[in-house]
Amino acid sequence: MDTVEEENSIPASLSSLMPDDYKEVQHLQVPQTTHHLQVPQPSQHFQVPQIILPNNENLPVSRRGSGYESAVSSRRPSAIIAALRRPSQAIALSAAQAVMNQRRYLLGIKLIPLRFLGCSTATAMALSVKKEADTKEEQVRKNNIKLGDDSLTIILSALYAKLLVVLGMAFPITEIISKKVEPSFYEGFYLYLYLGSIAFVAYMYASLMREKAVVEIIKSYQQEKPDIIKKHREAMPKYGSFYLRLGAIAFGIGSMVYSGLEFGQYFELKNSPDCDTNILGAITPATRMVLTLVQVQFVFLNSKDVHFNRHKIIARFGLMHMIATNLCEWLYVLVAETKHEIIHLGEQLNTTSMLNKKYCQEGQVMGSLVINASPFLFPCTIEYSLICAVILFEMWKRVKDETLEVTDTDGKLSHRTTKEDRVTTHFHFNPFGGHTVNSNNHFTVDCSNAHRGLFAGIMVIVLTIISLIMFFVLTNSNQNQIRNHAMAEFEVNMVELLLYIITTAAVIVAMVQLRQLKYDRKIDREGTAGIGLDNTLLVVAQTGMFIYCMFSLIGCYFTTGSESPVGFIAEIFSFIQTCLQTMFVLDGWFRRCRSIEQTKTKPGRELITFLIVANMALWTINTLEKNRAEFKPTHLKFFGDWAWTIITHISMPLAIFYRFHSTICLFEIWKSAYKIKTHYKANMFPLL
Repeated sequence: MDTVEEENSIPASLSSLMPDDYKEVQHLQVPQTTHHLQVPQPSQHFQVPQIILPNNENLPVSRRGSGYESAVSSRRPSAIIAALRRPSQAIALSAAQAVMNQRRYLLGIKLIPLRFLGCSTATAMALSVKKEADTKEEQVRKNNIKLGDDSLTIILSALYAKLLVVLGMAFPITEIISKKVEPSFYEGFYLYLYLGSIAFVAYMYASLMREKAVVEIIKSYQQEKPDIIKKHREAMPKYGSFYLRLGAIAFGIGSMVYSGLEFGQYFELKNSPDCDTNILGAITPATRMVLTLVQVQFVFLNSKDVHFNRHKIIARFGLMHMIATNLCEWLYVLVAETKHEIIHLGEQLNTTSMLNKKYCQEGQVMGSLVINASPFLFPCTIEYSLICAVILFEMWKRVKDETLEVTDTDGKLSHRTTKEDRVTTHFHFNPFGGHTVNSNNHFTVDCSNAHRGLFAGIMVIVLTIISLIMFFVLTNSNQNQIRNHAMAEFEVNMVELLLYIITTAAVIVAMVQLRQLKYDRKIDREGTAGIGLDNTLLVVAQTGMFIYCMFSLIGCYFTTGSESPVGFIAEIFSFIQTCLQTMFVLDGWFRRCRSIEQTKTKPGRELITFLIVANMALWTINTLEKNRAEFKPTHLKFFGDWAWTIITHISMPLAIFYRFHSTICLFEIWKSAYKIKTHYKANMFPLL
């Protein structure tokens, strides 16, 4: 009897393909089993016989299944055990398992450690499945911890902003109510808000410059810009329509002028011996001017370049700090202007109050400029702060994990209105030809079917200008001031009543005509259909209209004997017109033409044109005539100086912003509702 020993070795080609963690297969020793084979000895030369696996393809069907694969596939345990007892089959099993692990490794699937290959196949698979389950459980645990930390930063940043807003409301009110508190004792708090916001913006820009420097270094080596940077920049959205950003920049300019007047007033009051001044009275307005300029650049111009997701925690707290800064500035200006008007009313009535004794209003140049210009400038600050706070809140909501950034490129704010903001392809149909607009730098406006509404709006503008002239002439007359002021109020109420009746009828007819169009409301990736940033601002601003209308109606009802009922009727129609117009905007925002015929006829476009101009006229009336508490002296007597002044200064800035923002929303409907999306670049209509 001669014995033949088979080596349990793995080919070098197979070992080279394995990762380092699994090269222990080379040291794997399968128990050496000796097979006693009886071989014939025809001569003295001995030849080692080769163990050849049967070829199933060359065998009859009835005799197939003697190999390892057939044994494993059979349901008889004895066949599997018999196959595993053969050394050659054990080596084949190890090699096959190694190849399978290599393929699973390349595909990213969990490997079966080769140290289990000495065990049975069932044991190895069970241990591998157990280890894979443990790994998945560990990954789930880490993800839960990560999500918990992420949620904790959201909650803490929101609580931080709420604390700042409460302090920003408590400090100015305490200064007015208490006699023991020195004026402007809280200037350091506002200085902290302004400097913190500037520091956050500087940090984000510094990180952006650092990323650009890294890109330039990579570009210098690769001679080309990496595509990943370009794709990331294209996915970043802009916030708000082009006209909203343009209006916010205009309001920011008005806010900087207001801060500049406060800065100049400090140097005039400094030379007065009766006024106690603090250096923070000059530093705080100057810092506010810098913040306004920086914030305009950050929010409206370069927000798409800043990557918040790479600095999640800092971005969340920084954005909430800026939101709280804007809200606190709103409250500060509101309290300051209420204080100034109460002092002004006390001077007109020749009465001395605690505020007249506490605050110094001297100054021949800057003091008079602040008193005369602040009623027109402080609404700009409030409207600018409102727009910035809402847009920053939308940015804060979009701060997510870096891994989720690719799947969230559309976002909630990508509504249909801003062709300038995102690359969309619209085809504008007209009787002569067409072209596609597939660039965010290309802007076209079609003014067809709008001329009659424009001429009707011009008539409204002329009527408004005449009303303004009559109002200022009557209020500035030194003779019969009480009678002239009553006539001026009656004249303004009549013009308002006429405008409200006309615009209410126009809104109703336009709503009926626009319902012929298709209602196309987009659903975002999260399965919700939001109303968009512009509509959110409109609904928030409508609150100011409701507050002013309700308090005016209450005051008119209890003072009907002392004034004309025209004011009461005008406020009723103002409330009705505001509700109908808001409904019309929220519905028309998602309307689209359903056919080419509708793109030609453009139902409701002339009425929308008229409503745009009419809201501009109402915005002018609210800004120049109704923004002061003394516009309605009967309400001033009924509610009291303090109460009616506070009501007016809370509601009128929002009412002014409502009329301004209504023109923006109506223009977006006017521009976008009569276009159809297409992917064609050829002319749909040949030139005539």
